[in-house]
Amino acid sequence: MCADKLGALGHRVDHWRIDVRALAEQPDFPGQEADRDVAYGCVGVHGDGSEPALAFCGHTDVVPAGDLDRWTNRDPYALRVENGIAAGRGTCDMKGRLAAIFGALQALRTAGIGLARSVAVHTVVGEEDGGLGAFATLQRGHRGAACVLAEPSSGTIVAANGGSLTFRLEITGQSTHGSTRYRGVNALDKLAELLPVLRELEARRNADPDPLVAHLEVPYPLSIGMARVGDWASTVPDLAIAEGRYGVRIDESIDAAKADFAETIAQACAADPWLAGHPVRVAWPGGIFASGRLPEGHQLLAEAQDAVAAAGAPRPWRWVPRTARTCGSTQPPESRRSSTGPATSATRTRTTNTSRSRSWRGPRAYALLAIRRCGIA
Repeated sequence: MCADKLGALGHRVDHWRIDVRALAEQPDFPGQEADRDVAYGCVGVHGDGSEPALAFCGHTDVVPAGDLDRWTNRDPYALRVENGIAAGRGTCDMKGRLAAIFGALQALRTAGIGLARSVAVHTVVGEEDGGLGAFATLQRGHRGAACVLAEPSSGTIVAANGGSLTFRLEITGQSTHGSTRYRGVNALDKLAELLPVLRELEARRNADPDPLVAHLEVPYPLSIGMARVGDWASTVPDLAIAEGRYGVRIDESIDAAKADFAETIAQACAADPWLAGHPVRVAWPGGIFASGRLPEGHQLLAEAQDAVAAAGAPRPWRWVPRTARTCGSTQPPESRRSSTGPATSATRTRTTNTSRSRSWRGPRAYALLAIRRCGIA
C-alpha cells in the first residue's frame, strides 16, 4: 500500500523484501524480540536525485491487540470514526502519522509546488523490537540530510532520547526436595538478593542525568518484567531467569552501558559465597535501542517549530521521551548523525489509540517543513 501510494505521488519507489537472516548477521544488527522471517522495506524519493534534504520516517506495524473482548468494536483493526475521533489499533501510533505524511506530499503536488531539493519517505517495520526496518533501510543505502520521525508526541518536539536494552539474568541454585530445603540453594532467593543491587545501579545511573532529561522522575529506568522460577512446587528451584529493561544514558555507547551492568552483577556475585562459585549469567536478548540527540543548535529544531506554528498550532516545545522506542532510534548517535543526518520528532496528537480531526495541522506542518528544508524550485 505504501509503495503504491508513494508511486501515485510521483516518487521513485524502492520496495524490497528484506533478507532477515542476512541482516541479522550484520555486526550492528539491532536485534529483534518478535520472530519473523519475512519483512519488507519501502522508500519513496521525489526530486532531482540528490541526497534528500529531508526524510520523513514512520513505522507501519503495531503491537498485538490483546484481549479482543475488551475492545468496543470487536475488530480493533477496523477504523471507527465517532464525533470527529478516529479509533482503531494503531490509528495514532502510527497509521494516522503516515497518513499525515502522505497528505502533506499530496497537498504539495495538488498545489503544484515543486521542491528544489529531494524529499524522501521511509516506511519501516520492527519499530517495537529493535528497529530492523530502519536498520535495513540504512543498509540499503538510503540517506537524508535530516530526518523527521512522525511518532505521536503529544504536541511536543522530541530532540533527544535515552536508549534501552533487554537483559536476561540466569541464576543457578542447587535443587533438593522441599522437605529438606535447607540442603539446597533456592535460585529465587538469590534473585531476590540481586534486586537491591539493581535498584542501587538504577539510582547511580540516574544521579546526574543530562539536563534534557533532568525533569523526568527516572530518566533511565531499570525494571524486571518477566521471571521464571522452578518446575515443581515441592522442589527447591535450581534456576531462576529474569528479563527486564535497562536504560541507556544519552551519549552513552551500548557497549559502555552493557559493561556497567555486567560489572555490577559481577561485583554482587563476588560478595556472595554461593554466587562467587556460581556466577550469574548475563545475556542481552531482544532489541537494542541506542540513545541519540539532535546536535545542539541545529536548524532543524527551529524549522520544525516554525512549521508547526505556521500550520496554526501552538509553537511546540522541545521534550525528551523515556525511551528510544518513542522516536525509533536504531543506531548509536554518532552513526546516525553521519549516515542519516540529524533526527527529530514533531507531531500534533495527544492519545495512543485515537486521532482527532484537528490533526489536519500535522499534514500542513509537514508540508511547510518540506518547503523550508528543500526550498521551492
